[in-house]
Amino acid sequence: CELFKWRACAVAAYPMYKGVAKLAGMRVIEEGQSTVEEELDLVKRELPNTDFLFLHIKKTDSMGEDGNFPGKVEAIEHFDRLLPRLVDLKPDVLCITGDHSTPCSLASHSWHPVPICIAAKTARVDGCQTFGETSFLTGGLGRIRSTDVVPLLLAHAERLMKYGA
Repeated sequence: CELFKWRACAVAAYPMYKGVAKLAGMRVIEEGQSTVEEELDLVKRELPNTDFLFLHIKKTDSMGEDGNFPGKVEAIEHFDRLLPRLVDLKPDVLCITGDHSTPCSLASHSWHPVPICIAAKTARVDGCQTFGETSFLTGGLGRIRSTDVVPLLLAHAERLMKYGA
């Protein structure tokens, strides 16, 4: 956060993500995170006071680790129903992605690529109509390296002097 001169915060219930956020220099919100709805309430409260906000939703991952396919479907569909609340906050850049794939068939983290969606006034519209682990390959970003995500977000936020140099 110092490098990019961000006022950054994290809304994450799981301790590992809180620790990583603290190491990155983020202010970690420590209250009211037992449901996704509560996490989104915190995002709404904190977004006006921050340049970068990290929201981690654990349930889709934990359902995959449990091998609970119906539970994972419900967790994803639950977030899908709540997504308009996040969009309505009108962040300059909204990025939805995962830190790893957790297929129920393996009941573990895997090496498979994860989808990514970036919405911003500077983002180009592509032909991708669904958000999933295979459909994203047809989107405008195709398959990218994780090390390219933050520079892309900075570029979409118009916080880079020059991209790619």
